[in-house]
Amino acid sequence: MKTVKILIAIVALLTATTSIKATNPSTDSKTFALQMTKSEFLEKIMDYENNPTEWVYKGDKPSLIDFYADWCGPCRITSPILEELAEEYDGKIYIYKVNVDYEKELAQVFGVTGIPAFLYVPMEGKPSMTSGIARDREQTKEMFRSYIETILLGNAQP
Repeated sequence: MKTVKILIAIVALLTATTSIKATNPSTDSKTFALQMTKSEFLEKIMDYENNPTEWVYKGDKPSLIDFYADWCGPCRITSPILEELAEEYDGKIYIYKVNVDYEKELAQVFGVTGIPAFLYVPMEGKPSMTSGIARDREQTKEMFRSYIETILLGNAQP
């Protein structure tokens, strides 16, 4: 019985340490994709409640918004790729993550019916939505780079 209590305590400690690191990027020097709630979306991206008919982007850099869920296999594949791209494009774009299990209204507003889904928000013009991933990790990363370069940064195909 004592061994079971010790194991439970160790698991609880490891879980707490992991969740602290996952939600507190300051514990690591690496740039992280930022979790976004509805209120943050309304403040930083678009206030669709007060301006439902016209897209007016509120950000100061282009954004890529990942609509995901923790239980989604393809979402777990894209997550580390997006973390790498957040570091690679640091200072040029924002990469946000919206958990559709917690932010159902945001998913509904953008017609997200399957995940992962990605909203590319350029500084000017309308946003673009894509979904799914490529066949393998490198193709998926190159797909993201291509969309970031063309849709968000306005560069020619890399």
